[in-house]
Amino acid sequence: MSKPAHIDPIEWQARCELAALYRLIAHFRMTDLIDTHITLRIPGPEHHFLINRYGVIFDRMRASDLVRIDQDGRIVDPEYAGHRVNAAGFVIHSAIHMARPDLNCVIHTHTAAGMAVAAQKQGLLPISQHALKFYGKLAYHTYEGIALSLDERERLIADLGPHRAMILRNHGLLVGGSGVAQAFQEIHFLERACQAQVQALAGGCELHFPSPEVCDHTAEQFDRDEQDNIIDLAWEAALTLIESQRESYLS
Repeated sequence: MSKPAHIDPIEWQARCELAALYRLIAHFRMTDLIDTHITLRIPGPEHHFLINRYGVIFDRMRASDLVRIDQDGRIVDPEYAGHRVNAAGFVIHSAIHMARPDLNCVIHTHTAAGMAVAAQKQGLLPISQHALKFYGKLAYHTYEGIALSLDERERLIADLGPHRAMILRNHGLLVGGSGVAQAFQEIHFLERACQAQVQALAGGCELHFPSPEVCDHTAEQFDRDEQDNIIDLAWEAALTLIESQRESYLS
């Protein structure tokens, strides 16, 4: 589908990228029916961002299904006035977008593994290479109920601090990135780390922990991925997994 005449090319590009990200989250089975959400900031001085039209399943998300809202949760485009957005999605994501201009894309999930680790008192353990990506770089936020109160935004931001990834206790996972590629990389590794931990603990045997020096070293090694363009390469590779859906999600 060609770009609708009333949508700016920059916004349409953002819509296409975000629709692809929704499809990939569905491809990797990180969805929760119509709940959870992904947002992407639209470049420009208005501080608007895109969020999914509530009620659309992720593996059918299209660029035209995304709704443009402002930082107060108001739908900006008149043609979307009758649509709904997830109220909790607005509270959580608006907090990040308002306080962290470096995080243009935010992903929140409720996967079985993510919720399991979120319920474990010790949080994410440094027992896998994937987990070591987040060594010393993972935040935690105490559960306060469904995130419908605007007051919680301040506590979310305070808990997130300078990090890009956070475990929402008894709830799920939250990550951000400069764009869709980095955000996808963060959620992919955090989800896999949680899956590995759940399976390792299920065995009932004693766990082996790398030394703190090795943990620090590995976390630093992961930082080089951004410098070596590995994150963009991974994103382009992931897009090939949904290549057959391209015409659909770009509509």
